[in-house]
Amino acid sequence: MNKIYVIGMGPGAYEQMTVKAIKALEECEVIVGYTVYTELLKEYFPEKEYRMTPMRQETERCRMAFEEAGQGRTTAMVCSGDAGIYGMAGLMYEIGEEYPKTRILVVPGVTAALAGSAVLGAPLGHDCCLISLSDLLTPWEKIEKRLLAAAEADFVIALYNPSSRKRKDYLKKACELLLRYKEGTTVCAVVRNIAREQEEMKLFTLESLKDTQVDMFSTVYIGNRNTRVIRGKMVTPRGYELESR
Repeated sequence: MNKIYVIGMGPGAYEQMTVKAIKALEECEVIVGYTVYTELLKEYFPEKEYRMTPMRQETERCRMAFEEAGQGRTTAMVCSGDAGIYGMAGLMYEIGEEYPKTRILVVPGVTAALAGSAVLGAPLGHDCCLISLSDLLTPWEKIEKRLLAAAEADFVIALYNPSSRKRKDYLKKACELLLRYKEGTTVCAVVRNIAREQEEMKLFTLESLKDTQVDMFSTVYIGNRNTRVIRGKMVTPRGYELESR
């Protein structure tokens, strides 16, 4: 049976890929993916054949991977972070209905929320959720409802796709919604270029975050009412009782 690995390659750095992902890539003859992600792999897997497409050609990219696998070549479809979190795994299974002779094997990766969390300290130490601000596939009205529900429930929130050239004010709009239920002093943070050159983190309050410019290389974190700054890091306590010594 033909085989395709759908691989989460993590935030971008080779050392943050899982051992399983590296072994799967070593096994593959062809690597298919979004141009930016495949370029990151060429340094470490130069002997592989690469097939790539730009953004907004996800369905074409998936069919390209299935066509390669249909020729009996072990193929990888790569995604940043985890393939099942805003990644290609779901679409690969949907399109895979057209290719019943090809087996799909999903290899997990470190998603941006987790990689960025490690940079910040421990912001996701309690109940949390992930919300994308991209309205390319999800209506903004639905995103608004999710933001308000998460804020009312006092989740720690990781925001993916917080801004783009066409969505410059979306983070501001999101913060204004969150401020209906969260205090303006809520600890927040932005991590940019996670695990890549020029990685940086900055701490904010929710009120100051509202007027901050970010981009698609940024992941935004909104704390809950117990999140605080410890040693310059963003920490959300789980609630253990600490005894003084």
